[in-house]
Amino acid sequence: MQKPPPQSVDFALKQTSPNIRAGAVTGDKLSCTYDLVEQMQYLYVRVVKAKDLPGKDVTGSCDPYVEVKLGNYKGVTKHFEKKSNPEWKQVFGFSKERIQASILEVFVKDKDVVVDDLIGRVVFDVNEIPKRVPPDSPLAPQWYRLEDRKGNKAKGELMLAVWMGTQADEAFPDAWHSDAASVGPDGVTNIRSKVYLSPKLWYVRVNVIEAQDLVPSDKGRFPEVFVKAVLGNQALRTRISPSKTINPMWNEDLMFVVAEPFEEPLFLSVEDRVGSNKDETLGKCVIPLQVVQRRLDHKPVNSRWHNLEKHVIVDGEKKEMKFASRIHLRICLEGGYHVLDESTHCSSDLRPTAKQLWRPNIGILELGILSAHGLMPMKTKDGRGTTDAYCVAKYGQKWIRTRTIVDNFMPRWNEQYTWEVFDPCTVITIGVFDNGHIHGGAGGAKDARIGKVRIRLSTLEADRVYTHSYPLLVLHSSGVKKTGEVQLAVRFTCSTLINMLHMYSHPLLPKMHYIHPLSVIQLDSLRHQAMQIVSVRLSRAEPPLRKEVVEYMLDVDSHMWSMRRSKANFFRIMGVISGLIAVGKWFDQICNWRNPITTILIHILFIILVLYPELILPTVFLYLFLIGIWNYRWRPLHPPHMDTRLSHADAAHPDELDEEFDTFPTSRPSDIVRMRYDRLRSIGGRVQTVIGDLATQGERLQSLLSWRDPRATTLFVTFCLIAAIVLYVTPFQVVALLIGLYALRHPRFRHKLPSVPLNFFRRLPARSDSML
Repeated sequence: MQKPPPQSVDFALKQTSPNIRAGAVTGDKLSCTYDLVEQMQYLYVRVVKAKDLPGKDVTGSCDPYVEVKLGNYKGVTKHFEKKSNPEWKQVFGFSKERIQASILEVFVKDKDVVVDDLIGRVVFDVNEIPKRVPPDSPLAPQWYRLEDRKGNKAKGELMLAVWMGTQADEAFPDAWHSDAASVGPDGVTNIRSKVYLSPKLWYVRVNVIEAQDLVPSDKGRFPEVFVKAVLGNQALRTRISPSKTINPMWNEDLMFVVAEPFEEPLFLSVEDRVGSNKDETLGKCVIPLQVVQRRLDHKPVNSRWHNLEKHVIVDGEKKEMKFASRIHLRICLEGGYHVLDESTHCSSDLRPTAKQLWRPNIGILELGILSAHGLMPMKTKDGRGTTDAYCVAKYGQKWIRTRTIVDNFMPRWNEQYTWEVFDPCTVITIGVFDNGHIHGGAGGAKDARIGKVRIRLSTLEADRVYTHSYPLLVLHSSGVKKTGEVQLAVRFTCSTLINMLHMYSHPLLPKMHYIHPLSVIQLDSLRHQAMQIVSVRLSRAEPPLRKEVVEYMLDVDSHMWSMRRSKANFFRIMGVISGLIAVGKWFDQICNWRNPITTILIHILFIILVLYPELILPTVFLYLFLIGIWNYRWRPLHPPHMDTRLSHADAAHPDELDEEFDTFPTSRPSDIVRMRYDRLRSIGGRVQTVIGDLATQGERLQSLLSWRDPRATTLFVTFCLIAAIVLYVTPFQVVALLIGLYALRHPRFRHKLPSVPLNFFRRLPARSDSML
């Protein structure tokens, strides 16, 4: 198979050389803690509180607020109604590269209907402001006496802290930034950087064993009883009990996903199928998850009997009826499993739920999100295109979100984050989004996806800094589009090489996945539920990590049918098999003496290996070793990235893309759905033929000894007897030598017709002639 041509340069990864301090030996304390990003200087103003402010209006009270002004940039705190000793506790950040003024002015003003009155101000010379470098302690705020515009002392004092710092400062995430001056007070919370933690997820196993003394309404029929369990938005049911009595048995497991803190209990109901689509509730029980036993291994937990309650209508009122019906359950929270909440091929965490089972970390992952450039306009504002970009990164349970850079196609974040690494065979995902909620955003506004990058840690060399510009690619119904590039710096630091290498001998998932495995259908359903729980919880944070962002990062729709993905996976399989095909072609050339010298050398090597069989395995492993050493020269020098050729995204047919982006169930017209259905039938017919041919070959092997064709079986059994006698009296090396020399014989001694064994095999019967 021919190697596909490389993807276009526009979609390729580019190595960059940003001005970062990684590996530099400097006296700056930041060089070892914040060295994967370019340092950005900021002037910080922390407005804490004021006291003894005079009243300015008729009533003698004041509605104070603070205005921080530096040249053309102005930041404003919220105002308080009728308060002379207000507390703001707000931080303002001004980018040094945009500072043009030499004076910083902090005004305290009284909010008024017409014109706000000046209460007083504090003035600072920008050149005299002290510099603070973490990990120095935060600068202590001080009281400053207010002055009027003429420099005379005014009544009231203001507590402030003013300093020069960088983005490494702990005040940076919560600061109001001057580059977001157009954002109103209501939108400021939506543009801040934040660190989120995914909720701790558990599998809940409900083993429904049996029920006793049920009381069906119709005692003249055999009850068809099943158990229905509801936990939050998840609802499962057992099969109908095979023992159709008032003491049914199931012994069936139901699996749920739940997140801490446990907000909702488990609802169980025993129901009787009394007719088509008609069920009668025989009893209910409610079990709070806080009292459920937690299990760390495969040892069974204690089972318990739970009383069932039933509500009946008496004189139009709902009354609780208690009776002796009960249900036997074994319920536990599974701590030995890893709850899969992301696509398996790009998992970022493989640890079990229970922290007691975690192994120590093997290293640290550091990510510097530097900048983006060439971003496309994602929305329209005031008649022109604009983009308010921010980044989200997810690894393990920790999500990070950078601040939003407002109205900028070349945003510079320069934010650095760190994760503990417990397994090198994991993936970090970085997504870039457009913030659709800065200016309030309509009810249906969403954060648009700009692109995504995945980096597998096992492809990174330890302690090396990778600085690359990654293309941001998004697949639309109109085709693949490049929406810009994001510049990242990545470093994976390994604590001990021995521990990391030892990880490669461990199972990928916790041992409970192998001792007590879950079915593929169960895992898919549980993964979907886990993704929904994570997206709901993170969307309730402040600022919210919205549902569409979380779903895009977790690849929620990766399991949906796609003709493009099917083609890509087919060619991936062919790419794997192509190596075997190449070996087969090479061996055919040897057998046909295309290069006599090579064929003679192979003859000599073959004879040596037959005469000295103890050299076979050492020769094989030495050959693999030499191939690996030879390929080291062409090893990848950069992390993998999104490949449009591999994904068949650059050559996908428009109708295939339209089908991929169709909703489920479909929303397309019936004639398009009919055409796609016929296409699927055609593809399915070809797959069906291939599977049928594979089944035919397998059935021919079975028929060798099945006497379905008595003459063929007689011939094969006779051949086996003769072969057994000949191989018993003939040394194995002689047999191997004869077979090898026969296979490598010169073309002069070959025939173009198929060999006798192949003719015999093709004549064997299969069950295809019994198919309807």
